[in-house]
Amino acid sequence: MRLSYNTKRKLLGFTFLIPFILGFLMFFAKPLYETFKYSFNKITIDEVGNMVFNPVGIQNYIDLFTTEVSTTSTQILRVFADENTNLLIDAPLITLLSLFLALLANRQFKGRAVVRMIFFLPIILGLEVVTDMMTITTGTDTLQTGGLFAESFVARMLVRYTSIPMMYLSPIIEFVENIFNIISRSGVQTLVFLAALQSISPSMYEVAKIEGATGYETFWKVTIPTILHIVVFVVIYTIVDVFLTSQIAQEAYSFAFEQNKIGVGSALSVVYIFNVLLVLGIVLLFTRKVVSNNG
Repeated sequence: MRLSYNTKRKLLGFTFLIPFILGFLMFFAKPLYETFKYSFNKITIDEVGNMVFNPVGIQNYIDLFTTEVSTTSTQILRVFADENTNLLIDAPLITLLSLFLALLANRQFKGRAVVRMIFFLPIILGLEVVTDMMTITTGTDTLQTGGLFAESFVARMLVRYTSIPMMYLSPIIEFVENIFNIISRSGVQTLVFLAALQSISPSMYEVAKIEGATGYETFWKVTIPTILHIVVFVVIYTIVDVFLTSQIAQEAYSFAFEQNKIGVGSALSVVYIFNVLLVLGIVLLFTRKVVSNNG
C-alpha cells in the first residue's frame, strides 16, 4: 500500500509520540486515576496503616473553597489568581528573553563559546545560588508600599534617587527583583531557540539580502516565520515549567501530607490539573491561529 507524503509525515510524528504515550500509561495514568478517586473520598488510616475510604461526593471540593481551609475560599482563589497572573507575565518575558539570548548567541564573534556558557550559568549553579549572589537584602531600611516590601538594593536606589510615585515604581521594582528568576528559567528555551536558528538555511538570508531587505525586514519576514512553530513549543514548555514550580503544588502537598487532609489535597490537585489544561487549551487555540495565519 502506497502512502501519501502527508500520511507519512503524520505517522512519523506519531512514532515520536509513542515513548510519551507509553510513559504516561506506565507511570502517570494510575496516579492520575487515584488522585481523582481520592478527591471524592475522606481518607483515614487504620491501626495497621491501611487507607480507609469513606465516600463523600464533592464535599472535599466544597471544603476546599469554603469551610475546611483556614481563611476559607479567598485564600485558595487568591493563590489561583496570583499564579495565573504571574504566568501571564512570566511566560512572555521568558520566551522573549530566551529568543533574544539565542539571537545573540547565534551571532559570529570571538568568545562566543564563553558567552553561551554564561547564558546557561543560572541553570548550572541553581536559582538560589544566583539570586543570593546578585541580590542584596537587608533586615532594616525596609520600604513598605501597600503591602509590597521592597528590600533589595535596586528598590532602595529607585526610591532614593527618583521622584517617581511608588504607585508606578512598584511594578518596575517587582519586575527588576524577579529578573534573576526569569533568567534562570530561560536556559532550556534559549537552547531550543538556538537550535532552531541554526537550522535556518543560509540561502534564505542570502536571497533576502539580494532582494534588498534590511535586517529588520529579514528578521520579521524570514527568521520569525521560519521558527514560529518553535516559538509555540517554547511557550507551551514555559507554561508547564512555571506551573511545575507553582505555589499550588506546595499547597496540595501541605494538605495531603502535613495536615493529613488527603481528600482535600487531591481535590486541589484535580482543580489544578483542570486549570493547567484550560490555560494550555487557550494558548494552543491562540497560537494555532497565529501559526496558520503566518503559515
